[in-house]
Amino acid sequence: MTRIAYLVSSARDMTLADGSTHPTGYFAEEALKPYERFAAAGFDVEVITPDGQAPHADPYGLSWFFHYPDEDRDYLASVVRTFARDVDDVRVTLHQDTGLGLAAARRVAALLEAGGCPAAEAHRIVSAAAKAAWRQDRQFAAVLAENPVLAESPVLAESPVLAENPEHGLTREQVQGAVDAQRADSQRLADERHARLHAIPGFQRPVALPDLTDGELATFDAVFVPGGHGPMVDLADNPDAGRLLAALHRRGAPIAALCHGPAVLLSAPERADGLWLFDGYRMTSFTDEEEDQTEAGRLGMEWYLDIALKNAGAVFDDGPAAWASHVVVDRNLVTGQNPSSTEATADAVIKKLRAPARGVAA
Repeated sequence: MTRIAYLVSSARDMTLADGSTHPTGYFAEEALKPYERFAAAGFDVEVITPDGQAPHADPYGLSWFFHYPDEDRDYLASVVRTFARDVDDVRVTLHQDTGLGLAAARRVAALLEAGGCPAAEAHRIVSAAAKAAWRQDRQFAAVLAENPVLAESPVLAESPVLAENPEHGLTREQVQGAVDAQRADSQRLADERHARLHAIPGFQRPVALPDLTDGELATFDAVFVPGGHGPMVDLADNPDAGRLLAALHRRGAPIAALCHGPAVLLSAPERADGLWLFDGYRMTSFTDEEEDQTEAGRLGMEWYLDIALKNAGAVFDDGPAAWASHVVVDRNLVTGQNPSSTEATADAVIKKLRAPARGVAA
């Protein structure tokens, strides 16, 4: 059976630039979704922590806005793509994504469709309102419901369907109700994911990485490291993590890390030529732009991951827009940029493990 070393940080606190401490750990979605995907694929997933202590979910990662239901997240992505002709011009911040109510777009569109509005027109209406909210830093509900009849809103005046059928207009209370319902469903999903993680035996009784011999490390077919700021605390300078990386790299086995998980790559030993094991590899991680928008980033962090990887010798490859899914595969190395990249990163690992043959890494 294919065996995956599921290496999870057990850190609970991180030190900020001012010397104070801040709660940390793993991000729930980043830990749960790949684990369940690997288990469903029939892999033997061994949860390992740097000290054998049970890993701790970062409270920030349990915030409702990191747990949009798939249908809301996918619809929002289709809306955001209408903001600009070139995706490079779409810069949606975490504040805009989470604080303006944009994730309720699908539910508002459903209300419009229930009133007789065709789906394509409903999408155009909510997209126009979301774009105005994005540009003006205003609440999505306020933009949509400036007037009880949407056709009279200056933002939506071009809507031919609503101009002819004013009864399709929505009140601010209806729109705000959709926003509130979306947030409540996201919080329920966050709580559910946390509970599912607690039900996994390995997350309660993980293997201690230092206890694994070199021979035991060699029995793994891949390693996967989920994110959260925790890996920056206990995996970025960890000799035992370096042993694991070296053992897998010698065989060209997949080495995968997500979001802040690529901090583990900084533990990799030097090659025979004195360069970092992953010198010249294309990779990604949580970016400085994204970090500046997080709770810890706003408080002030001791160091940033993407610049540390660049300084180590990485060819850094970030996506065209912050918070969008972006996965980089270079030889046996698989890295994902952010929480939105969770499923795609896991799927890239599964694809590699199911490939008929793997070459030895350079």
